[in-house]
Amino acid sequence: MQKEFIHILRDPRTLLIMLGLPLMQLVIYGYAINVTVDHIPTIVADQSLDSASHAYVEALVASGFFDVVAYVPSQAEVVRAIDRGEVQVGLVIPPDFAAHVQRGDAQALILIDGADLFSSQSAYSAATTISQAHATDVMLEQVTRTGRIADPARLLPLDARIRILFNPNLKSIWFVIPGMLAMLMQTQSISMSAAAVVRERELGTIEQLLVTPIRPGELLLGKIAPNLLLALINMLTIVAVGYFWFGVPFRGSLWLFLGLSFMYVFCGLGLGLLISTISQTQTQAQQLVGLSMLLGMILGGFIFPRSAMPLIPRLIGNLFPLTYFIAISRGIILKGVGLSAVGGEVFALFVYMVVIIAFASRAFRQRLE
Repeated sequence: MQKEFIHILRDPRTLLIMLGLPLMQLVIYGYAINVTVDHIPTIVADQSLDSASHAYVEALVASGFFDVVAYVPSQAEVVRAIDRGEVQVGLVIPPDFAAHVQRGDAQALILIDGADLFSSQSAYSAATTISQAHATDVMLEQVTRTGRIADPARLLPLDARIRILFNPNLKSIWFVIPGMLAMLMQTQSISMSAAAVVRERELGTIEQLLVTPIRPGELLLGKIAPNLLLALINMLTIVAVGYFWFGVPFRGSLWLFLGLSFMYVFCGLGLGLLISTISQTQTQAQQLVGLSMLLGMILGGFIFPRSAMPLIPRLIGNLFPLTYFIAISRGIILKGVGLSAVGGEVFALFVYMVVIIAFASRAFRQRLE
């Protein structure tokens, strides 16, 4: 017992990780985990611009479930904003909305992004409930003002047509597979490369490599290349199983997805090498890998939507490539979008790849010196 305590106290870095990790996870998860999604980013195409349309939009916003982030002139602009992942909900109000409300035959179209399961479920339930409540208030106001309903054959003067895009039946497997693909690729790429350098150091073989003419950059590339090939093979296997076995559609370009997957796996391998370089032992490397995988899964949007998270957890989530690739994976697989729709995530992933490889190379050189 005394010997084990001495070993623990002689490694303060590992001790700090062991004591601080549970508290940090508790605080972050307490803010990040939220299955009741509100303040959903919403875009509005109000083609009527009258008092009735304004009142309907205000009723949605006042509920706290929807935040209007932009107004556009047409339904096509609404669909493009949902494709790019800028919003999760779109509201389209046709012309002469107030007149149709008075006649009792008003309709409004609500489009919901079905690629995000929790957001789409919350948006669907909230939109249905709020629209019915608002239509009832409008009907009672008509009865109070005129003493009769405009069209007695209709129960409510407003009919909200709700349409869920990309996943109309809200199948959870369609939501899980693209995110699971991104998570498994990150888990494998980080874990495979994280033990690469620290294992060589613990076994004493790093000195044998250093006496060869190989340069640090070549050594890192040699560590990355086999793992990169294995990760890409596993990615193709997961895509094939999801498509042929689970029936998840693949609506986008496979070649575009392959190219972006290559960049994504390179980011994960770079992060794993950075962890391997700064770790003293394989135990430290395993703890840091576990921490990065847990934080990436929770804060990257794999399960819980990032739009419902506070600012600090969202900023922490930006430190992991999973955050950017989940949007790319769901956009290409479920939505069938092209490079223009995911350009922001691709640019962020490219910058991440350059930065993480530069940090890993510099840390590795400093360690060798």
